[in-house]
Amino acid sequence: MGHLKTYIVEDSPVIRENLIAALEELVSVDVVGTAADENTAVQWLASGTNDCDLMIVDVFLAQGSGLGVLKAAREHEKPTKLVVLSNYATTDMRRKCIELGADRVFDKSNEIDALMAYCMRLSDGDSGNSDFAALT
Repeated sequence: MGHLKTYIVEDSPVIRENLIAALEELVSVDVVGTAADENTAVQWLASGTNDCDLMIVDVFLAQGSGLGVLKAAREHEKPTKLVVLSNYATTDMRRKCIELGADRVFDKSNEIDALMAYCMRLSDGDSGNSDFAALT
């Protein structure tokens, strides 16, 4: 697959910058855009010209919610991996995100390494689903 075209939805500038830096250092990514709120992300998706291989979405945003972004992303035909990165990766929240179409859910506090490993597998052309059953 080469460079993973990645779109990041995260309202904290510090977390967003750190995430981009880590991804660019460890994974072949091309960050094609970012959003700090639901509307910006949904409009980006709806423009029709924007596509990406991977969306990393925070649940709690300055305005709106990552859950709304997941719903909007699922309405697009393009096969995009949807990953949720949240401080609130509770069992209930994980289940809700998966129901809304998230491929994976990672906890910001202790699963950044797992997220990076997942992204590396995607950039290598893997479906990213190999260890899915063990983590749900």
